[in-house]
Amino acid sequence: MAEPESNGEAITEEGIAALREEIEQLEGPARTKMAARIKVAREEGDLKENAEYHIAKEDQAHLETKIKRLRERLRTAVVVEVDGDADSFAFGRTAKVFDEGKDEVHIWTLVGSTEADLAAGRLSAESPIGRALRDAKVGEPIEIETPKGSRTFVVRQLVG
Repeated sequence: MAEPESNGEAITEEGIAALREEIEQLEGPARTKMAARIKVAREEGDLKENAEYHIAKEDQAHLETKIKRLRERLRTAVVVEVDGDADSFAFGRTAKVFDEGKDEVHIWTLVGSTEADLAAGRLSAESPIGRALRDAKVGEPIEIETPKGSRTFVVRQLVG
């Protein structure tokens, strides 16, 4: 895997696109909705005793903090090029992985930690299983020690 050259977060092209889309949504429709909410609350009278106004202003601060954090992630993110010709389970690749202990096949894409969503098949390359499986060859058994004991995984097929 091509490692990030800076201290930035390793991320896939899809992860960058999703991050940009989220920022766009928060800076556009979410800010507009928040401004309307504050306006309605302000019209209810005395701001000192207006709980709805204060809650809306607090929510606005949370929104702006989230936007700031996402913009910082975008600024420092390092897109890792996916080597589609690699013969191993590398960052950004998708593979069918067999969990011998559970007799289950998972389809996982190895992604950056902030992109991870196991329910959606996105396994963090920084997780214990992700670290162990990174660069595993097809058919190579990988034994991983977990709190519940040893587990063995085998990359069955690279699918992306």
